[in-house]
Order: sequence, then structure tokens, then C-alpha cells
Amino acid sequence: MKIGDQVRFLSEVGGGRVSGFQGKNIVLVEDEDGFEIPMLMQDVVVVGNEEYDIGKVNTIEREKPLPSQTAKAREREEPEEKPITFKPKPLERREGERLNLYLSFLPDEVKEISSTGFESYLVNDSNYYMQVSLMSAEGASWRLRFSGIIEPNSKLFVEAFDRSQVNDLERLCIQAIAWKQDKPFSLKPAITTELRLNLTKFYKLHVFHPNEFFGEPNWTEDVIRDDKPVRGVFVDAEQVKEAVLNS
Repeated sequence: MKIGDQVRFLSEVGGGRVSGFQGKNIVLVEDEDGFEIPMLMQDVVVVGNEEYDIGKVNTIEREKPLPSQTAKAREREEPEEKPITFKPKPLERREGERLNLYLSFLPDEVKEISSTGFESYLVNDSNYYMQVSLMSAEGASWRLRFSGIIEPNSKLFVEAFDRSQVNDLERLCIQAIAWKQDKPFSLKPAITTELRLNLTKFYKLHVFHPNEFFGEPNWTEDVIRDDKPVRGVFVDAEQVKEAVLNS
């Protein structure tokens, strides 16, 4: 099996073109709408030019991992503009009617946690589109780090940063506006919340582990939970210094 092969799913209806691989056991299948679906290699089979319907894709298991970039690859490539979707685009869930937004950090080399760089992502776990702005504090002022639209049930790359920039993330502000396109929806109030990160977690290996959104180790913080903003915990610089010395 190689990139470009046409495949179909064995355990469900659908298929597409092989667009990449994740580790040794996961193949990424791009359907006709351009969405990458992670599947176990044992659950797909290469086909020739036979006809099959790739428009009827069932729900993707959210526990399956999605592709990530290595540190070297990120130096050579710009992040993709389209969001990484972890559910089929047409699908709406009952629990998705409440806004849930997360901020996730993925280490480049989790085994070198005391010196590695990181990638950050915003995860929109709802049926709504979200316009999100992420800012970091600089004294009494703020600096914009990211602004963009995150599609429903998807995650979007924010930035890559190295160890020397971790202290810049001590105090963050997130603003979000939510809506649906081409359909009626319940009006959600605009949300502004301040998040104070526990920076010592960047130095603790046990903090990073796979979850429903990422197959690789990550640290994920709640930003909005069930329509309500969540505030983070403040940790002063002395605690960060102590964590560095003990790492």
C-alpha cells in the first residue's frame, strides 16, 4: 500500500485515496470532500478502478490518531490552511449544541521534554463555526498570536514555539464568536476569557498523553466547557524555575 492508491473500507461503507501514513499501523484516507480519515491498515483494502461510493462515510472513531508534524518537517513546511476534522463534516451531535473549545500543546520530542519545542492547536468540539482570537499578555498590553475560523468538530494549527518562548504563554486571552452556516441555530453570546497556564506542566512528562483529539502525547486545557468559559490556574515564575532545575 502506498500514497495514491485507491482503497475501500472493510468494516464500513466508503473509501478514497491514500494520502499518507501515521506510524506503522494507521493509513490516512482522503475522501471525495478532501477530508483525511485515519484508519487501521487492517481495515482497508487496495482496489483497482472499480466503482465504490466514498460519499457515505460513517462516523469516525474519535480515538483514532490524526497526522502530526515532526520538528524537522515543520521547519521545511508551512502548516496546512484547512482544519483537521475529526468527525465527518455533515454530522451534528446532540452534545455538540453546546460550545466546547480547547487549547492543546504537542511536544516535538516527548522523550526530551526538558528541551523540546512545541506545537499548539485550538480544538472546536461543537456543531458551530467559531471565530477565535488568541492573545498573550505583555505587561499591561496584549499581543495577538492567532486569529481564524475553526470549522465544527475540527482542530486548527495555531503556532510552533521553542522552549525559550514558554514564559510568553503565562497569561492568555481567548475571544470566541460562534454561529452556524445556512441553517437556523441557537444564539450564543460572544465569549472573552483569560487563561493562566501552569507553566510547570511544560516540564512534566506525565502531563502529556493521547486523548480523543490527538493520537500522540499532548497537554489539553479547557477554554470553553458546555457554553461557559473556563479560567486557568496561575503559577508564578519561581515555580517554573524550580521545575526546570528538577527536570
